[in-house]
Amino acid sequence: MREALLDDVSTVSLPKRGAGERALRLVPVLTLISHPSTQRVGERLLLEELLAGKNVALSRKAPDFLRPGQTRGAPLADPCLSRKPIVFAPGEGGRVRLLVEEGGTQVVAGEPIRGGREFGTEELAAGIPLELAERVVLLLHLAEPDSGDAQDTLGMVGQSPGIRRVRRHIAQVADLKVPVLIRGETGTGKELVAQAIHQHSRRRAARFIGVNLGAIPKELAEAELFGAKKGAHSTAIKDSDGYFGAAQGGTLFLDEVGEAPPAVQVKLLRVLEKEEMFPVGSSIPIPTDVRLVAATDANLEERIREGHFKAPLMHRLAGYDIRLPPLRERREDIGLLFFHFAREEMEALGEAWRLEPEDPYAEPWLPASLAARLVRYSWPGNIRQLRNLTRQLVIASRGQPHLRVDPQLEKELGPAATPSGRPLRLGVDSDPQATPAPKAVTEPRVVLRRKPSDITEQELLAVLRAQAWDLKKAADQLGIPRPSIYDLIDKSPNIRTAGDLSPEEITRCYRECQGDLEAMVQRLEVSKRALRRRINELGLDA
Repeated sequence: MREALLDDVSTVSLPKRGAGERALRLVPVLTLISHPSTQRVGERLLLEELLAGKNVALSRKAPDFLRPGQTRGAPLADPCLSRKPIVFAPGEGGRVRLLVEEGGTQVVAGEPIRGGREFGTEELAAGIPLELAERVVLLLHLAEPDSGDAQDTLGMVGQSPGIRRVRRHIAQVADLKVPVLIRGETGTGKELVAQAIHQHSRRRAARFIGVNLGAIPKELAEAELFGAKKGAHSTAIKDSDGYFGAAQGGTLFLDEVGEAPPAVQVKLLRVLEKEEMFPVGSSIPIPTDVRLVAATDANLEERIREGHFKAPLMHRLAGYDIRLPPLRERREDIGLLFFHFAREEMEALGEAWRLEPEDPYAEPWLPASLAARLVRYSWPGNIRQLRNLTRQLVIASRGQPHLRVDPQLEKELGPAATPSGRPLRLGVDSDPQATPAPKAVTEPRVVLRRKPSDITEQELLAVLRAQAWDLKKAADQLGIPRPSIYDLIDKSPNIRTAGDLSPEEITRCYRECQGDLEAMVQRLEVSKRALRRRINELGLDA
């Protein structure tokens, strides 16, 4: 499977994405997304005791949160948190239970938790924001145990498994001459990765030149890249070196390489194969000494099938392939990124002091409810969108003691979605005379419409399982039209349909489950409606 979904929370093998990949052991973790002392953001607490069947108690006084690579930390220590602990306990099948004692710290996970709540493996894989006493926000999620080494950030903010994997790739390839292809959605920071490769290469003293091929008129692209002789075209009033000539000895970054015109693709392939180029209007080749780093948010394999991109060029560009995770797959980094951008903006405004209030009881500059919404948001524009939204929030709240969300941003962030699953009332019914705990009041769930291309196979599979393979309900939860979910399933090589099942497999499962359709759906993981139709066709219900 391209992205592993957890059936066992303790160990998972991540997909191979290039050289140096390894199986990663993931454990439940609490990461600080927001804290009245913003310097604490990014610290985390590993809940490894859960894997040994033990509980973890969390209060104002203990345990300590640490930064990856550090050995000394500190407890949450906010005076508004209770000394009475909340308890994280192991559940069955890798689930995690959260127990909240009456009179202790108020905990909100989309809705107030009264008594307790159990989180499934799909929720843990996505990450669950927990608001404590309307002041501290923690993300309960899965992450690698700390390896003990403080990794060079390479100018990139974050400590999620995805971004640490990207740093490892950069370290492996930076000092080599091989071309690199960086893939990732728009706004994920592809140029930042290209710059890190250049800065850690042997060419760091030479020039780094970035070019967006999507912004160059197609009729001028050839001359802009490879240079032109005087008179070669109407605007060539003198000889020009082009970007390749300007980057000699250094690194040339070609963004949106999937937009390269056919003539440019041919010449790029020659540069990569022969290390020489022909300026427009010249028949004499010029040797090139340029490290080529390309990037795209397009599906090059699909463009090849459509005849818009040359397969040999893609394979040459991808001397080493680096894939950047979208922001929604590295939610534990959102707090670090937000405060990184906020501090830059606040320093420009002369208000950075607001981020570290002297009064420990002061209202947090970033309201906990807003921090939780930032973590829940899907971020289709990724880090670029987060940076722009942070700037908008800071400027709109200029001179105010804490951030405020104006109607425009309120609309952009959308409703604060309630996490899936129902609260558990743990221990409430043990006393028959006890007064039932009041039911949590939840607002109607509003689903934002999404592009099917934004949905990963991991998310698709998680929602299908959560909705017991009811495709209509799954489509509604994902915010896509029902026909789109059929297309996504067809394109996912690791998700089967009822039509893929052999009669022998269906018959065997029918007998082992004694005809229980619900049990068969859970075991075979296919649409209930389609499976019922196959059962009828085989005459098993007769």
